[in-house]
Amino acid sequence: MRAQAGSRLGNSYSVSETVTVSIGHRLGKVEAIRRLKDGFARTNGHLGAMIAMEQETWQGDTLRFRMRALGQSAAGSIEVLEDALRIEVSLPSLLAQAANRLLPMLRKEATLLLEKK
Repeated sequence: MRAQAGSRLGNSYSVSETVTVSIGHRLGKVEAIRRLKDGFARTNGHLGAMIAMEQETWQGDTLRFRMRALGQSAAGSIEVLEDALRIEVSLPSLLAQAANRLLPMLRKEATLLLEKK
């Protein structure tokens, strides 16, 4: 995890941390994108019990998204490479504290989306 500069909100600061996870695959870029799109359509915006996707937008080979977990919103992206997914999420401080629980879940759910045809 690497810390990002906070943004000023009134008299307080909102601090976020950006976390990055890589998940290897052997599908090739085109097939991985197809499976991710199909998988997200099947899940109705839910990745496991704790993560709800609020917005998904594809820009080329990258999915940009907003998610909600534990009542907090976070933004991120999934870049589809020829042999891996690169997931990057900016987490507010509360979610950053729970990242050790959320990241394995996100990794597991992304892997499941790739495996299902």
